[in-house]
Amino acid sequence: MLNSKTTTFKLTWVLADVRKPDMVHFHDDASFKCSLFFHQDSKDQKTYFLKIHAPRDVLATYADVLKIKVPFKKSDIPQSQDVALEWLTQPFRLPGNIMHPEPDYFTYHFDKTKTDFFLIGDKDTFFPPSTRNRIVFYILSRCAYYKEGQKDREKTGIKRLLSNGTYTAAFPLHDCRYWKKGRNAEERYNLYKHWARFLCFYKEQPLNLIKKYYGEKIGIYFAWLGFYTEMLFLAAVVGLICFIYGVLSYDDNITSKEICDPKIGGSIMMCPLCDKNCTFWRLDSTCLSSWQSHLFDNEATVFFAMFMGIWVTLFLEFWKRRQARLEYEWDLVDFEEEQQELQTRPEFEIKCTNRRLNKITQEMEPYLPLHTRCARYCLSGATVTFWISLILACITGVIAYRLAVYASFASIIGNHKGESGNHKNKTLLVGGLITPQLATSVTASCINFVIIMILNFFYEKVAIWITDMEIPKTHLEYENRLITKMFMFQFVNYYSSCFYVAFFKGKFVGYPGNYTYMFGKWKKFRNEECDPGGCLIELTTQLLIVMAGKQLWGNIQEALLPLMRNWWSSRKGRHNPENHYSRWEQDHVLQNFSQLGLFYEYLEMVIQFGFITLFVASFPLAPLLALFNNILEIRVDAWKFTTQFRRPVASKARNIGAWQEILNSVAILSVVTNAFIMAFTSDMIPRMVYLYAYSNSTSMKGYINSSLSEYRIPIRPQNMTEDNWFRHFNTTCRYRDYRHPPGHKNEYTHTMQFWHILAAKMAFIIIMEHVVFVVKFFIAWMIPDVPSDVKARIKRERYLIQEHLHNYEVERLKLQLSASFITEPQTSETSLTPDKHEVLSECL
Repeated sequence: MLNSKTTTFKLTWVLADVRKPDMVHFHDDASFKCSLFFHQDSKDQKTYFLKIHAPRDVLATYADVLKIKVPFKKSDIPQSQDVALEWLTQPFRLPGNIMHPEPDYFTYHFDKTKTDFFLIGDKDTFFPPSTRNRIVFYILSRCAYYKEGQKDREKTGIKRLLSNGTYTAAFPLHDCRYWKKGRNAEERYNLYKHWARFLCFYKEQPLNLIKKYYGEKIGIYFAWLGFYTEMLFLAAVVGLICFIYGVLSYDDNITSKEICDPKIGGSIMMCPLCDKNCTFWRLDSTCLSSWQSHLFDNEATVFFAMFMGIWVTLFLEFWKRRQARLEYEWDLVDFEEEQQELQTRPEFEIKCTNRRLNKITQEMEPYLPLHTRCARYCLSGATVTFWISLILACITGVIAYRLAVYASFASIIGNHKGESGNHKNKTLLVGGLITPQLATSVTASCINFVIIMILNFFYEKVAIWITDMEIPKTHLEYENRLITKMFMFQFVNYYSSCFYVAFFKGKFVGYPGNYTYMFGKWKKFRNEECDPGGCLIELTTQLLIVMAGKQLWGNIQEALLPLMRNWWSSRKGRHNPENHYSRWEQDHVLQNFSQLGLFYEYLEMVIQFGFITLFVASFPLAPLLALFNNILEIRVDAWKFTTQFRRPVASKARNIGAWQEILNSVAILSVVTNAFIMAFTSDMIPRMVYLYAYSNSTSMKGYINSSLSEYRIPIRPQNMTEDNWFRHFNTTCRYRDYRHPPGHKNEYTHTMQFWHILAAKMAFIIIMEHVVFVVKFFIAWMIPDVPSDVKARIKRERYLIQEHLHNYEVERLKLQLSASFITEPQTSETSLTPDKHEVLSECL
């Protein structure tokens, strides 16, 4: 054991336990012969810490094994020149030493036998902290352990020791406190000062410093999140302009004026919207709703829907270029996935007791038999199917709630409108602002959001359990399977209610006297109808409540709860000097950053990406809300990583993995969904058909009358009192459809205008999809995935590697030959010297 007070070295990892840690011994292999171990009690005398240091020999050995790239020559490629008007961006920039903490080098895979080939300055700091903690984790996750006197070579890895309770925690150390610099370390302090504080929200991110301290995988996440937020700015500006257009064209909305006109909308008696408690109602009662619909359902909405289809392509293509540049700058160009992600998981090696010969390595390796794998996959598939069916059942329940409660709201609000006395004005105001449709939509959306959050809570645990049960072989396979399960579930969970409102509500209603019922006529749950102004405003309400509610709840979970939980521990650390409250004790009380930590961050952003692309035609302000959320999200995540989490294990990743394909799929699907929203949910196409084919004055006057069909009331409805029936002496009522009036030879069948509108909708979908897809594919073809200057740098680096390696081998051979001339006897000078000169000349 070493005494920490008399020995000076860099600590890399700490293992914490509530018992004496020397009860478990690691296998005495080459890696741990060189490692230094010692343990120390904590201040509370309850926790024991086993501190691990990796010496230079161990680092060099495993840097060779893991093919870690290190510098061999300073870059001779000139930096980009200052551009015009660069002073405009100066307030958003960080100091140069923060943005570029290291010079630019050409790098090559480390080789322990060629240490003099590389630019090794200070041997103690040659490998950065992220590389050191990654190497130690690689060793710990594969090192065999045993109890004293009980050697069991099958017991392997620190993860198993953590799971069986031998150790309570294992984590790399932060280099210093985040609120003040250390003696020889200040990276965490710089990250907090220039990145994690919310007052830095307008500043660029120090991506190189993030990569250096946390590793490439976390660096790629923040690079993607920052780039996504930058691109959202353009979408938010265009969406805001479209919304402003809707506000400015408010007074030109002839359709809403007709609905609100007492002589037009006030004289149109509409058929009841439900079978129970619903009465006849006048069209002008939806006046406010029609004005609200115009804010989002106008001519600019079509442009914005097409623009977002192109924007998403620009985002994905420009991200590929940004990613390619980061791959080069962070030495990930030749990074092979099997170096890390494709390494066999320790859990797979432990749980798979069967062995077979690997035909490539000719070594015995663990494997999962086919019958076992099929049984596990069937159970996993059945579990996923059950949970998705549960979501659909919950959505069906919410729809049933909408159908059942609508009559109640109609009765309550209708009764309020009929009251008299001093209370009349107040209830008239409430009834004018809150229609039965709006009340039903808002309450159903809130209930749906609560159900979504409850199902998410349980399914996250189920998804991890069934993925563990499948026993994936590699880390990459494990992450991809979990991503597939979670995104499939989240997609159905978050978007199904929006799909219902957008594509099903009001589409299968029937007409008076022949209505369609959800569970059959005996249940009396008549399918919902849309307002005369369309269902788009209800889709907007649904999207706003679910999207904004998810973002608000996510920020509360990520910021407020950790802040409250760790307030005391942070206060304790600040008010105790480090010699009383050690750095490993400070880190131990922080939250553990699990292997799936980034998974949840990506999942949150990808779900948001779906909201602002799949249904953005109904709510142009969605990108603006996402922009505000992401500005906060970047700083909250930075604050969590810097102050609330233990230091994560550094790992490499050259891209965002399976999330890239998910984003591509959502982008393609968004074009289809927005085209269908504009065609079938919005009222834009029926208005255009009326304007250009049926209007006598080339204006929208008369559109409302044209869009409503007439129904003859045969007898007093059973749900109406006799007084109420006599109050409404009309013999006909109107409903939203295009059908022949009573008395026509084809009464209650669809008119020619209906078929014209349907044809126009289908034509619009085909034209919009083809135009957007052609532009998308053209843009993707025009924009190369890798910038030309990055291609040139990669070729330059590969050329220099070959040249320098050749020169290095020649110089080393010269030295060997020169040494052999000195050590060998010169007895046969005439015969040996020509041979050696000949060998040397051949090498040169």
